[in-house]
Amino acid sequence: MSYQKRTALALASALAGTVVLMAAPAAHATVVDVDYKCKTPIGDKSAVSPIDIKSVKSGGGYRLTMSFQKGVSSSPVELGKGAMNPSAVIKVGGADPGQVQVSGPPNSAAIPANTPIKISDLSGTYTPKKSGKVDFTAGVLTIKALGTTTTCTPSNNPGPSLQLDVTAAGNAQSTPDGGGQLPKTGPLDSAVALGTLGGTVLLTGAAGVLWLTRRGQGAAVR
Repeated sequence: MSYQKRTALALASALAGTVVLMAAPAAHATVVDVDYKCKTPIGDKSAVSPIDIKSVKSGGGYRLTMSFQKGVSSSPVELGKGAMNPSAVIKVGGADPGQVQVSGPPNSAAIPANTPIKISDLSGTYTPKKSGKVDFTAGVLTIKALGTTTTCTPSNNPGPSLQLDVTAAGNAQSTPDGGGQLPKTGPLDSAVALGTLGGTVLLTGAAGVLWLTRRGQGAAVR
C-alpha cells in the first residue's frame, strides 16, 4: 500500500474517532423504583413508585426535577384542592456529596379518601461546589396536609436516577487582562477540541505528503 493511501486511511480513522467522541453523552438518566415506607398520622403505609430525575443547565448550576410515576401513601379523608404540600430531598453522591431540597405546588385537584396521593413534580437548584462525576438519588419525601406531616423514607437502597459530569463555578479561569472568564468546558467539549486538533495535524500531514509528491514530480520533469 502506498504512503498516500496509508495517510488517507489514518485520516479517515481519526475523523471517525472524533465523531464517536462528539456523540458521547454528558449525562445518564434512568427510572428507578423506590420503595417508600411512610409514617402517617394513622399508621405505617408503604408504596413503590418509579422515580425519574432530570436536569437542565441554569446559570452556574442545574435545575433538577423529580417526578413520581405512581402515587404514594393515602389519606383517610378527602384532601381538597391545595390541601397537600409535598417536598423531598435528593441525595447527591460522587465528587460533590450533599443533598438538594426540592418542592412542588399543592395538589391542583381534590384527592379522594383512601386513594394513592399523586405527588406533583418537585424542583430545586443544584450548584456544584466541586467538579467531577456526581449522581442523584431519591431521598426522604415529606407530605404536609391538613395540619399533619407524613414522612416517607426509601427502604430499598435505590440506585441513582441521574448521573452528571459537572464543573464547579470556581474552576473557571480568568483571562490575562482580567476582562472576564473563559467559557467553561466539560469532558465533551475537551474531546471535541482534541479531536479537531488531531484532525488538523493529520490534514497538515496529508498536505505535506501532497506537496512532496508534486515536488518529486516536478523534479522528474526537469
